[in-house]
Amino acid sequence: MAFVFITGASGFMGQRLSAELLRRGHTVRGLVRPGSGKRLAPGCEGVSGDPLDASTYRQHVAGADTFVQLVGVAHPGPSKAAQFRSIDLASARQAVSAAAGAGIRHFVYVSVAHPAPVMREYIAARTEAEEAIRASGLNATILRPWYVLGPGRRWPLLLLPAYWILGALPNTRESARRLGLVTLPQMVQTMANAIEHPASGVRIVEVPEIRVTRV
Repeated sequence: MAFVFITGASGFMGQRLSAELLRRGHTVRGLVRPGSGKRLAPGCEGVSGDPLDASTYRQHVAGADTFVQLVGVAHPGPSKAAQFRSIDLASARQAVSAAAGAGIRHFVYVSVAHPAPVMREYIAARTEAEEAIRASGLNATILRPWYVLGPGRRWPLLLLPAYWILGALPNTRESARRLGLVTLPQMVQTMANAIEHPASGVRIVEVPEIRVTRV
């Protein structure tokens, strides 16, 4: 069984991933901001710290097998371009530093599908985080969803007819596959499976692979 350290453990994906890992018998330690411990999955060990400052949680990473970085701006949009760098990218760089310093054997990062015609600043920040992971020498699994459907995140379902049309046309079929929608259960199962089967080097998991995950 693995010992997994998760940043953003009380969030949209972190809470559910923690619960799934605990169900599978793994040990989970989650980083949360002070006051957010009640939102952790039952059984998850919570530690308080600032994801933008690895020195506040670095000592809690020691001994973990896998580090999962899930901190990011909620409900990304074009108006949050500055936050993508100050929160998403900054926290990822701190996480990579903490993981490398602790000798973590496997790093899991949720990036974003790219290239894409919109959200360029978001994609740029996540791409720079991927580059930091590669430069660190860590073994890593990088997931690249475009949009994750879940509670409070259902509006893209209105786009399904458009996705169907784009997927049927030869010129747009590849883009429709790469930028397809995935569900929260698919993401959780894909991450949990990756944790149980660590990468050697850097493994990229794109939307089509996420979507075939059995839940």
